[in-house]
Amino acid sequence: MATAAHSVLPELDAGAFARWRSGGGRVVDLLGEARELGPVAGFRLGDRQVVLVTGASQVQQVLAKSPDTYVKRGHRLKPLLGEGLLCAAGEQWRRQRKLLQSQFTGRGIKVYEPQIRAAVAAVAERWRAAAAAGEVREIDADLRYFSLDVIWRSLTAHPLDPETHRRLVSAGDSFAAIPAFAPATGDTAIDFREANEHVDRVAERAITLAGETDEQPGVVRVLLQAAAELPEYTERLVRDELMTVVVAGYETTATALSWLFLLLDAHPEQRDLVLAAGPAGSAERSAAIRALIDETLRLYPVAWLMPRYAAAPDTLDGIPIVAGTTVLLSPYLTHRDPELWPDPEEFRPQRFLDAERRPAPGAYLPFGLGPRACLGAQFAVREMAMLLEEVLPAFRAEVREAPAGAGYGLTVHPDGPVRAVLHAAGE
Repeated sequence: MATAAHSVLPELDAGAFARWRSGGGRVVDLLGEARELGPVAGFRLGDRQVVLVTGASQVQQVLAKSPDTYVKRGHRLKPLLGEGLLCAAGEQWRRQRKLLQSQFTGRGIKVYEPQIRAAVAAVAERWRAAAAAGEVREIDADLRYFSLDVIWRSLTAHPLDPETHRRLVSAGDSFAAIPAFAPATGDTAIDFREANEHVDRVAERAITLAGETDEQPGVVRVLLQAAAELPEYTERLVRDELMTVVVAGYETTATALSWLFLLLDAHPEQRDLVLAAGPAGSAERSAAIRALIDETLRLYPVAWLMPRYAAAPDTLDGIPIVAGTTVLLSPYLTHRDPELWPDPEEFRPQRFLDAERRPAPGAYLPFGLGPRACLGAQFAVREMAMLLEEVLPAFRAEVREAPAGAGYGLTVHPDGPVRAVLHAAGE
C-alpha cells in the first residue's frame, strides 16, 4: 500500500480490483486469495486501503476488544432502514440497543414462543398437504414465509397476511440487490423509493395491528412507549426500528434454513443422527439440533462480510493500521480456516458436541462478536430450533433441483430456488 505504515502488509496483484468489481463468486475468491497471505492481509480496492482480518485472535481484537477503534460508519441497508439499530452508530446506537435489549434475552424470547409455535404449525400443515400430493415445492420460499410469519406474529400477534407478504417480498428484492461491499456510508446507486414506500406501509400496518390486541407485543410496546417519553424517538425512528427487526431478521434466518436443508439432503445420515440422539423434547435431541444449526452457520454465516473503519491507529498482529483504513472481517473465511477448523469444508455437526474442542475466541462468529453482535441472534437460533424440532421427525426433504452455487451479496445465499419433494416420516 502507498503509506509507509502499510508497507509491511502483503498485497494482492494489480488485477484484484477488476476481479472484485466483476462480482459474484469472484468476491469471495478474491478474499480467499488475501487470506492466503496471512491472518492480516492488505490490498487496494480502487483508491481504498483495505485490510482483511481472518485470524481468530485478530478478529477478537477488532470486534470484541477494540470496538471503539474499529467502528461502523454506516450500513449498506441504511437507505432502507434509516437510523434503525443495525445502521446506527456511536452513542445513538448505544441508547437504541439498551432500549431493545430486554426483548432479545433468553427470558425475553420466551414471551414470543407461542407465536413461533403458531408459525411452525402453519409450515407443518402446508408440508403435510404437499407430502400427501407428492408436490414439488420451493422450500426456500416456504422458509422465507415462515421467517416473516414468525416476526410478524411476534410484532403484531397476527399471522402474516398476503398484502404484507407482497410488500415485504418487494422490499426484499431491493435488499438482495445491494452489493456485498457498498461504500461505508451506505450510499448506493439503487433506487429505493418503491421499497421505502412498501416499508412505510408495513410499519404503519404493524403499529395498527399491535394496537388492536389486548396486550401489545413487546417490541412495539417498547418503541411506542419510547416515542411517548423520549424526543429522539420520532415517528420515523420507530418506523426504522420496526423494519430493522423485520427486514434484517427474516432473510438471514430463512437463508440459514435453506442451507441447512440442502446440507441435510447431501448428508442424510445427519438427520438420522439427530433423531437417534434422544426422544422428542430431550436435552440430547435439543443439543443435536443446536449442533446442526451451529455447523450450518459455520459454513454459511449470517453475515459473511463485516466492514469496519479504523477510527484511530492500531496494531494488528504486529502490523500498524493507519487511521482511516477500511477493515474487512469475513466469518465465512475464518470459519473455513483449516488452522482453526479441522477439515473445514466438511459438514460435521458433531464438532459442536465435543466439549473438549471448543473453538478459540474469535474463531466462530456467525452473528458477529462483541458489543455489536447481532441483537437477534438468540431469537433466530430459537425459531430455527423450534421449526426443526417439529419438521425433522415428520418430514424428509428430497431436493430435486438445487442451486448451482452460492451468491455473495449482503448474505451468502443459495443462488437459485431449492425445489424439493417432501416425504412424510416412514415413507
